[in-house]
Parts: sequence; structure tokens; C-alpha cells
Amino acid sequence: MPVDTILLVLVLLAGLYMAWNIGANDVANAMGTSVGSGALTLRRAVVVAAFLEFGGAFLFGSHVSETVQTGILDISTFASEPRVLVYGMLASLISAGVWLQIASYYGWPVSTTHTIVGAIVGFGVVSGGMDAIQWENVFLIVSSWLISPLSGAIMSFLIFTFLRKSIFYAPDPLAAAKRMTPIIVFGVVLVLMQVVIFSGLNNLNLDLSSLEIILWSVSIAALCSLTSWFLVKRVTGKVRSEKTGTVTDVKVLADIEKAKRNLIVANRSMDGEAQYRMSMILDEIDSLKRSLNKVKVEGLELSSSEYAPVEKVFGYLQIISACLMAFAHGANDVANAIGPLAAALAVLKTGVITPYATIPTWVLALGGFGIVVGLATWGWRVIETIGKKITELTPTRGFAAEFGAATTIVIASRLGMPVSTTHTLVGSVLGVGMARGIEALNLAMTRDIFISWLITVPAGAIVSILFFNLFLLIF
Repeated sequence: MPVDTILLVLVLLAGLYMAWNIGANDVANAMGTSVGSGALTLRRAVVVAAFLEFGGAFLFGSHVSETVQTGILDISTFASEPRVLVYGMLASLISAGVWLQIASYYGWPVSTTHTIVGAIVGFGVVSGGMDAIQWENVFLIVSSWLISPLSGAIMSFLIFTFLRKSIFYAPDPLAAAKRMTPIIVFGVVLVLMQVVIFSGLNNLNLDLSSLEIILWSVSIAALCSLTSWFLVKRVTGKVRSEKTGTVTDVKVLADIEKAKRNLIVANRSMDGEAQYRMSMILDEIDSLKRSLNKVKVEGLELSSSEYAPVEKVFGYLQIISACLMAFAHGANDVANAIGPLAAALAVLKTGVITPYATIPTWVLALGGFGIVVGLATWGWRVIETIGKKITELTPTRGFAAEFGAATTIVIASRLGMPVSTTHTLVGSVLGVGMARGIEALNLAMTRDIFISWLITVPAGAIVSILFFNLFLLIF
């Protein structure tokens, strides 16, 4: 069998293997919060994500890819020996797949982009020296390790805090939800449309102007906002809030306790009738606290019934955001598997290195298929980490994390800032947890995730070097 044929088969298998691991690790990020909050069951999340990821990859994945991912390599270095680039891309695909499989086994959500970057840098340095790497681009990509989670955490923290104060701390949460949901839906759809357009539809080369993109996004967002108004009215209409006339919010009890401590301090400096009157006030405060605690316990069922439809509304919003994120991910991140594959196929077909390569439709289908299989078989591991092992999620918290991540990605993309989707989403989940206090976070799991991020690039590089040298010996 000719060497080129053997290499072709190996490259296709390596691309499929890489796509499988992208599905097992990266796709799980999009659905993790939905499963963790209970908005979707694991089975439904896998089915929904499978259709959307494959649709995004096959229908809207780029048919023209840069043969060398993100400008990492100086391709002129390999002009005299094109086959060396094939060995390197093959080694990179296998290396990235191996590290992603290890990370998925332990449930670590890591960046597939960082993994493939580390792998390409590894073989590039060994084969072409330090000059073969465009280090400024590599450092820019790696810098997202800090930018991504920090930006996502801040954005989600602010979104969740806003929701908590504007809806859950409102005197009538149901009325507040009815009032705020259409506004929130408008913002969510507007942001997510930008994600879909720039990460998915942009690959179709529709040549839409910025004004046309804005008009389409605003129109769709307005339509969804109007639809949500009717849906929310229907969902919340079955529950009637009964005013008890008594505030049972935990925050109020905390404020009363704080006021009591201040009055006790003041009482110590008093004497005579003033001290007697202050003692009477303190007794009244104790009586009020006992009454409020009693109402709080008796009203627990009513409180739950009030908040349940609010959480249900945000459960729907979370599903919508997760679906659009999964679709955009399939259209955009399938390039992590087929980009290096396209580079190798182009060299094997033409015998020369070109900056761009046309990607056959069947290759896009191969990448989409691999992603779906990876999600269905091993995706549950990372879904469990994102949804349950970092912090406890409800539909509201999950929505804040998902929407915060999407907003961060859109803003960063428009500003030209490098961000990792995985790191952004993990940071967003951490931000939602931090809004409830540091004790709400699983610090041991957070530590393990951060360590896995730190070693992703060097791990990809080391394994890539090993496979690259192995291929040089074999071929």
C-alpha cells in the first residue's frame, strides 16, 4: 500500500478521534448547566445537542479553512519538505485527542483550542526550530487562560445579582418575573444571535453589513420578546400570589439582627429610664423575630410555589441559550478537528503547502459525526462536573452562567480579545457560585480544573513531540 494512502487513512482516523474527544469534552460545556439545574435531563440534553452540533458543523462549518490553525506556524519553514507538515498535523490530532480523552475521563473541562495549539507548537519547535512558531499569536491565545474565566465570572456575577435583586427580592416575585422576562428575552436573543451569526452563519459568506446584522438581530429579538410575554403570562397565570402582609425574606431577618446588635451596644452606655425603654425595645425585637421565623416556616410551601414558575421561565430561557450555543459551537469549533486534517489532506493531494484548503462536505460530516458520538458516549462526565460539581445550580443560576458566558464571548470577539469558550463558561459558573459566597463553591474541584488548564498546552506539546518523532522513524 502506498505511503500516501496509509497517511490518508491515519489522518482521517485521527481527525475522527479528535472530533470524538471534542464532543466528549467541549460540547458538554454547552449543556452542562442545563442538566445541572434540572432544565434538561441528561438524555434529552445529549439528543438536542447531537442534532444542533451536527447541524452546525455540517451545514454551517467553514468550507475553507486555514491549513495551519490560528497562524501558529510559519508554513514557509516546511515548503521544502511538505510531508513533514503531514506528520506534524497527524501527531497534533492524536496528541490533542489523547489529552482531551484523559481530561474527559476525570471530568475536567479543558480548552480544545489550547490543546491543539500546544500540540502544533510541540512538533513545530522540534521540526522547524523556534523560528517556525509565531509566538506572538501563541501568547495571545494562551493569555485567554486568565481573560476568559475572569470575564465570564464578572459578567455572570453581575447578571445573577441583577436577577436576584430585581425578581427574587421583589415583594411579588411573580409580578416581577412577568415584567422583566420580555426585557431579558430581548437581551438574550440579541446576544445569542451575534454568537450564531459570527460563529456559524458567518461561514456561509453571506456578506451581511453590520447594519443588516443589527437589524436582523433586533427584529428576531423583538419577536421572541413578544412571544415570551404571552408564554410567561400563561405559565405564571396558574399561580396566584397571596399577600400575607408579612415580610419573610431571610435578608430582612439578617438586617433586624444587625440592628439589634447595634442597640445592645447603645444600651450598655445608658442608665435609668432610657436603659429601661431600650430594654423594652430589645424585647419587642426578639418577639418580632420569633413571629417572622414562625411565618417563614409556615410560608415555606407558599414561597416555593411562588418561585417555582419563575424558575420554570428561566429553565426555558436556559434551554434556548444552550441550544444556540451548541449550534454555534458545532459551526465554529469543528475546525479544531478538521483544520489540521484539512492541512494534511491538502498536502497529500497536491504535494505542496497552501495557506488555505477547501474542505469537502464529507469531511465536515465526519467531524460532526465524531462530535455527536463523543457527546453521546463520554459527554456525561464533563456535564456532571459543569452542572453539579462546581456549585449547586438552579435554572436561574444556570441561565445567568450561560448568558454571562455568551455575552462575554460576543463582547470579547467584537473587541478582538482572545477568549476560550470552555474557560469562559467555567468562570461563569464560578461567578454565579461566588454571588452566594465562597462556601457555595467546591474548591477542591475548582483547584483540579485550574491545574488541568495550566498543563493543557505543555501536555499537548509533549505528547505531540513523541508521536511526531515516532512517525519520522516509521515513515
